[in-house]
Amino acid sequence: MLDRSSKSHAASGADPLTDMLRGLRLDGVEYGRCRLSGDWSFHYPAQGHAYFHFVAGKGCWLLGPDGGWSELTAGDAVLVPRGAAHTLASTPGIEPRAFPRRECLPVCDSVFTYEEAEARETDGVCILFCGTMRFNLDGLHPLLQMMPDLMRAKELMQSEPAIPHLLDAMVAECGLNRVGASGILARLADVMAAQIIRSWVEHGCGDSAGWIAAVRDAEVGRVLAAIHAEPERDWTVAEMASLMGVSRSGFAAKFTAIVGATPAHYVTQVRMHQARQWISAERMRIAEAGRRLGYESEASFSRAFKRVIGTAPGRLRLQAGGTERL
Repeated sequence: MLDRSSKSHAASGADPLTDMLRGLRLDGVEYGRCRLSGDWSFHYPAQGHAYFHFVAGKGCWLLGPDGGWSELTAGDAVLVPRGAAHTLASTPGIEPRAFPRRECLPVCDSVFTYEEAEARETDGVCILFCGTMRFNLDGLHPLLQMMPDLMRAKELMQSEPAIPHLLDAMVAECGLNRVGASGILARLADVMAAQIIRSWVEHGCGDSAGWIAAVRDAEVGRVLAAIHAEPERDWTVAEMASLMGVSRSGFAAKFTAIVGATPAHYVTQVRMHQARQWISAERMRIAEAGRRLGYESEASFSRAFKRVIGTAPGRLRLQAGGTERL
């Protein structure tokens, strides 16, 4: 879940939340550059990956996951981290349709373009740069669950000086028709999404309670960072208590009170979420995932996995396009 370098940081006593976020990454799956004019409305259904939208030229309107409309103007960037359903439209009230992906033309690897015939004029055109992004964390990771359904870059501009410059660069690239513009936009979108998340985390995450508060506790946070850095490790209460520097009974009581789960339950949750990521995103064999987590048999691992995740690992592999046994 984190890179190897993060483990040394966790041990050195750096801020636990920073340690846990060092390996957080968004990988671009697909991007599209659209030129739109007149009346239009596109619905984006719920999906397992994050959505990213950037607006240039004429603005548009967003029907967010909360059911409310908000106006987006040139330079607005929006991240929908858990892929919640939403709609983009030229104006509220237009009946939406699915985005016409089949009508798009490929530009380069993973980048397409869509242009309405009426949008070939330069005036009054809304330019959207949209992307689908994949987190390298399991969708049930506490950090992703804590994120709001929708995050806007402009709301973070005052606390993150780099964001306005990135927005300006994206506006400039959207208005050009130069070689490589779409590829540059894709890379800028990756950086913008990462900046949005980092600014949200560093300025309180919008919530001082729950899991974020637990991570920011000096003693408990150190233990949580270590668990997330090495989910394969067979963590014992004695080892975790040693990290906190207290007795086993004192550790268990404080951990449970702050985190809201016993140490054993939390470790199991983290391990199974890591296994789900291995199986669904990396197509790892079920037996290999169980072996990495120290289970003596595939059957015992499968039972534990289903108890936590709610579905059998074999079914998850089939849904991900793999086979239950290879």
